[in-house]
Amino acid sequence: MSSLPSSRRPIIAGYYPDPSICRVGEDFYVANSSFEFFPGVPLWHSRDLLTWEQVGHVITRTSQFEAGAYRPSMGVYAPTLRHRDGVFYLITTAVEGPAGHLLMTASDPAGPWSDPVYVRGLPGFDPDIAWTDDGTCLVTYCHIVDWVPQGIHQAAIDPSTGEVLEEPRLLWKGSGMQWPEGPHLIRRGDWWYLVIAEGGTERGHCVTVARSRDPRGPFEGAPHNPIFTHRSTSHPVENVGHCDLVERPDGSWAAVYLGVRTVGWVPRQHANGRETFLAGIEWVDDWPVFVEDAFQVPAPDHAIDDDFSAGLAHPRWTSPGLPVESVATPDAAGGVRLRPAQAPAGTMSGLFARTRDLLWSARLEIDPDGGAADAVLRWDERHWYAVRVGDGQARAVVRIGDIEHEAGSVAIPDGPVAALLSAEPAAHRGPDDIVLAVEAAGTVTQLARIDGRYVSGEVSGGFVGRVLGAVALAGAPRLLRFAYTPVGD
Repeated sequence: MSSLPSSRRPIIAGYYPDPSICRVGEDFYVANSSFEFFPGVPLWHSRDLLTWEQVGHVITRTSQFEAGAYRPSMGVYAPTLRHRDGVFYLITTAVEGPAGHLLMTASDPAGPWSDPVYVRGLPGFDPDIAWTDDGTCLVTYCHIVDWVPQGIHQAAIDPSTGEVLEEPRLLWKGSGMQWPEGPHLIRRGDWWYLVIAEGGTERGHCVTVARSRDPRGPFEGAPHNPIFTHRSTSHPVENVGHCDLVERPDGSWAAVYLGVRTVGWVPRQHANGRETFLAGIEWVDDWPVFVEDAFQVPAPDHAIDDDFSAGLAHPRWTSPGLPVESVATPDAAGGVRLRPAQAPAGTMSGLFARTRDLLWSARLEIDPDGGAADAVLRWDERHWYAVRVGDGQARAVVRIGDIEHEAGSVAIPDGPVAALLSAEPAAHRGPDDIVLAVEAAGTVTQLARIDGRYVSGEVSGGFVGRVLGAVALAGAPRLLRFAYTPVGD
């Protein structure tokens, strides 16, 4: 596989949306939102902006975040990651939670991160954090009343306690489109830039900007807003927006933003969720101008082959609703032992990794061991496809909304079997076909081939993406091996 222009290949593929970026010397760091999944706020490191390694998460303890209390696509919304005087700061919002904004700190982005201080009294989400020349700490955020956006607001806080030090003020209502959100306050020279998202995180999504000599405003919008969008174009990456800017060591600038790779019939669908992309930034008359294909992004290697001999230390592993250790533990006999576990919000939790490619194949080796387990491709708890093994049977089970249907079955012997799931070129009009099969006693049996659109954002809704993994249904089955192989470019 060859390199592709940066507008066409994500730098961080899979369900890793709402990127925020900062630089310390030669090192770049990106944080993403994670919603109901735990651990929360994935963190990435790069030296070249093109190749990224996940170094951990910000939220790794239940003392930081009430895991399991949030419905799908609620929980940890867009973060802002910044560095000041040797300290990393991460601010985010637990949406539908009682605490408001969460502000955490660390000396090393790989952690450990502190328990949060809570910033209460600023209703909304997508908080940004910045400091004035005199050291005043400003939180800029999307102000919400009864789920109706009221524009971008700001207030000074004490970052050591979270105390709000003044009445919040309106900075900017945006350029006139719906959902002005995702603000980031960026300084360049004598100008402060307020970069926001508008249009909603769908086909109308875009980036707009305003500027001021004072970070407290007043701000004037760019005369050419929006400064970046793919709406009403034929570009294969759609829904672009939610941007953050960073200055490179050589003085040039770059932007990270979210987008979705859509495939299939009208309306085209995205399956992997909102992903992180890269663009160059030039400055014209002291306004930022996007250079979409300023970079060539090399072909990634997303392959996984894990027999869990190293336990669950890799940061790819995640669980909807509960900590990973609540649903899976390394087993002396090999693999990990799965436990049925339901989060307080009602989500059936399991051990998952994000899918990161348009086409792929996966092999999950499972020993039911007298119990039962699903090898499952999941969007949320109402939209998933699974190979279910246990009770001497392998079944293809499909959940679409309120309907759960068995699409095929075959008898299997006792002992380990391999659940086979793959995303293959579509025979229907969805983004792909999901093929569910099982290998037992040396024989592969296809159980079902299903239109992939029912586990896509356009059908399932919400802000997440596909994850692939195993869920215990009864007893204590073992997941012996998890193998994931991208297919094609």
